Amino acid sequence: MKDSRVRNPTSKGKAGTKTAKQEETKSEIDEKILKALTLDARLSSRQLARQCNISTSTALSRVKRLEEKGIIKGYTALVDHEKLGYTLTVVSEITVSKGRLLEVENEIAKLPNVCCVYDVTGLIDAVIIAKFKNREELSKFAKRLLAMPYVERTNTHVVLTTIKEDFRLI
Repeated sequence: MKDSRVRNPTSKGKAGTKTAKQEETKSEIDEKILKALTLDARLSSRQLARQCNISTSTALSRVKRLEEKGIIKGYTALVDHEKLGYTLTVVSEITVSKGRLLEVENEIAKLPNVCCVYDVTGLIDAVIIAKFKNREELSKFAKRLLAMPYVERTNTHVVLTTIKEDFRLI
């Protein structure tokens, strides 16, 4: 006699398979975890679990999986750069010659004060965002960019007012 409690693992929605609803719930939980950690990366696993309405072991395993996948790259504090003396923010547009864009971008990314390096479409090749404490630092940076091999031209914009600067999108 066949046991009616044994489920066929190939049936849709049965044991052994994941339904769309289960997958959706997983991503919703991960999103809750990411939102909570983005607002406060110092949360303990217990606090994180409580906020996300999941068990502590689930929180721990989800965070570990998000780290392993490279979704969570690290943990940091949000810093007010102006209060640390970085009163100048600049956006520099760069044009690079001879197909050496990635090489130049990687060198620029190593420079102090550089916050972001973007490969972009359009009339320019790259956009750099950097912060400086004074005009002298900015001047040295601009001259250093222009002196780099394969950098054809730069166009640097000084930010007058920062309306929003927040990379926490979750």
